[in-house]
Amino acid sequence: MDPEQLAAVLAPVGPVCILAGAGTGKTRTITHRITRLVAQGIPGDQVLAVTFTNRAAGELRARLRAMGAEGVQARTFHAAALRQLGYFWPKVAGAALPGLVESRIPLVAKAASRSSRQLDRSELRDLAAEIEWAKATMVTPEDYPRAAEDAGRETSWRPEAVAQLYADYERAKRAAGALDFDDLLLLTAAVIEEHGWVATELRSRYRHFVVDEYQDVNPLQQRVLDAWLGGRDSLCVVGDPYQTIYSFSGASPRYLVDFPRRYPAATVVRLVRDYRSTPQVVGLANALLDAATGNGPGSSAGTAGGTTKAGAPAGSGTPAGSGVPSRSAEPTGEARKPVRPAHGRARLVAMRPPGPEPTVLECADEAAEAKAVVARIRALLAAGVPASEIAVLYRINAASEAYEEAIGAAGLPYLVKGGERFFDRPEVRDAIRLLRAAVRSAETDRPEGLADTVADVLRSGGWRATAPVGGAERERFENLAALHRLAVGLAAAEPAAGLERFVAELADRVAHQHVPTVEGVTLASLHAAKGLEWDAVFLVGLVDGMVPIVHAQTDEEIEEERRLLYVGITRARVHLTLSWALARAEGGRPRRRSRFLDALRPARARAVTAGLANGGDAPGGAARGRARGAVHCRVCGQALTGSAARAGRCASCPSQVDRALLDRLRRWRAAKAEELSRPAFVVLTDATLEAIAERRPRTVAELVALPGIGQVKLDTFGADVLALVAGRPAPRG
Repeated sequence: MDPEQLAAVLAPVGPVCILAGAGTGKTRTITHRITRLVAQGIPGDQVLAVTFTNRAAGELRARLRAMGAEGVQARTFHAAALRQLGYFWPKVAGAALPGLVESRIPLVAKAASRSSRQLDRSELRDLAAEIEWAKATMVTPEDYPRAAEDAGRETSWRPEAVAQLYADYERAKRAAGALDFDDLLLLTAAVIEEHGWVATELRSRYRHFVVDEYQDVNPLQQRVLDAWLGGRDSLCVVGDPYQTIYSFSGASPRYLVDFPRRYPAATVVRLVRDYRSTPQVVGLANALLDAATGNGPGSSAGTAGGTTKAGAPAGSGTPAGSGVPSRSAEPTGEARKPVRPAHGRARLVAMRPPGPEPTVLECADEAAEAKAVVARIRALLAAGVPASEIAVLYRINAASEAYEEAIGAAGLPYLVKGGERFFDRPEVRDAIRLLRAAVRSAETDRPEGLADTVADVLRSGGWRATAPVGGAERERFENLAALHRLAVGLAAAEPAAGLERFVAELADRVAHQHVPTVEGVTLASLHAAKGLEWDAVFLVGLVDGMVPIVHAQTDEEIEEERRLLYVGITRARVHLTLSWALARAEGGRPRRRSRFLDALRPARARAVTAGLANGGDAPGGAARGRARGAVHCRVCGQALTGSAARAGRCASCPSQVDRALLDRLRRWRAAKAEELSRPAFVVLTDATLEAIAERRPRTVAELVALPGIGQVKLDTFGADVLALVAGRPAPRG
């Protein structure tokens, strides 16, 4: 373990805050801390570790079990609340706990019908999300209009209409005798707060708490955590304010940032050594945050590295966004020390060997972008990267369709994260039924190993060891193959394990939705990718209006979009590709690449290279095109920004335009625009024409050095422009 990880593990029982950057080994750190507590004599069943996804909870349980920390509970907030309510509610209410609704949308639709409004699926989803935000922030229907205005919430309905819908939703839910997921948390907190005997019994059971991804906690979850603690302080929180991406649903980093103020004696440890990604990927991630406006969330909390004791006076307040300056302890030993930029943010330090440079693909349209991505996926697979170690990440779920079609047409396996749950898929349910039936038969006594036994059972249900080419059959094959690989892994870890043990493992995974790895390219939204990592990541659709999303208007909203892209970048271990399309469809309205890419180009000029619509080069090779660095005035050489950068010349510098050449270029552009049935500026802008007439480029290298000439423009118009500069007519055809 590195010095900072060890400091977190060895911190005494009490309040501990671990500020863990992406890829810095936070799971390893907290599992070792929990294991050490158990080794010191704390009973495992007195420790409750809470996180936000079933996958993360399952990983925690598996690691703790392997490390001998028996009895430790690792659950999501909702799973822990459901377990506790299931025990206490019948005693408190004298009745069984009501059923849980899996989705709010049917009840929202029923509530909307009271106002005789017919809503499409998108509107229902948006209104359900608004109700989720209100409940997560503990806003009642009566208080919603004021709270929504204060928070700047925007919906297609008036706030008063949303409040009425919210009230109707609650009535419809009560009439159905059901609870939603937020009700689990509300009722858990209320039962503990209002019934002393419940608080006493529960707090005697759970005495020590660990909360992962603490930057994602919302007010309702914090209320539950406070109820569990009951004023005690044996709490270890882990998080990264620069991975706060769920503010829209009520999450707030202020609980993490303000932790040292709430617990003045807290040990604060900052993990900055990135063991996940190559220096090239880490450098790009650092450059993205370096370009952020202001200090960002929680920038004043903690230090650049090492451990601290918070120094706020007892009883001090907890204003949002504040932190506590404190002494820093630099890392010891031979390990590299983190760099602290001027504004106080601790930059990640890459610990892996160097890898290939990240690549930017500039494509003509979205179809060409998908084609380019598939071409690079093929190259990665040919180079030996497993399909399960490749991900395509996008801003909105609707973007998956183009990639499902392109990857499926190429005969490659893929899975869409956020689609039908793994254990709900028909072939998986059928396979588990067959395995359970086999346990009840004499077949469990067969001499062959667990992996062979499971393979035989799966084959009896139609599975074959040879993968089909693609499509739905390939998806079904990969789902069953994932079950078989799980059996292989269990047999390796527990050589004596039989089919009964494997079925028990499956039952535990079904209960906690702990999904095995499916061999296929992952398609996921940036939000869904949080907490995951792959060898190769494609970040697609990086255009303004998408990243940042069009409805992000305030500085705070734009910076959350920046953090979302940061999360996407830091999912990559080795290969990283960022792509965008000039238009949605061929001949469509031109679009601008994401403004975040503009910020990256001067900061990491050699790490971001222009790519091609045909997919560029193989991973790890030198991409065609040019490295895009800062733009400088072509007269005086001064670095330029904004409109001056697009023009390529300071406003105060004299123009050296060849007027005759500029006239020829304009006549050519008008004819080309008419030929292509496109606006003239889509061919080349006025600023680009002036730059050409001023520089008079004679070679391809000189031409692509000008602003406004990307690879697509070069391929389409480069020969014409060079001919015109040389005084020759543009070539025909």
